[in-house]
Amino acid sequence: MNTEQAKTLEERLKEYDSSPINYDPSIDGDEEHLIRDDLLKEKERMKDVITKLKEKNRGERKVRR
Repeated sequence: MNTEQAKTLEERLKEYDSSPINYDPSIDGDEEHLIRDDLLKEKERMKDVITKLKEKNRGERKVRR
C-alpha cells in the first residue's frame, strides 16, 4: 500500500461515525420481506399441486429407485 492510499484510509477513519444508524422504512424498503414470503408460499402451494397431479397420473404404478 503506497502513502497516497494510506492517507485516504486515515482520512476515512477520521470521518468515521460510530453512532447507531436508525432504520427508515421509506429508504430501506419495508415490504421486501413480504414479497419474498408471498413467493415462498406460492412455491409451496405449487409444489403440492404438482405432487398431487403426479400421484394421480401415476395411478397404481409403483416408483422404482
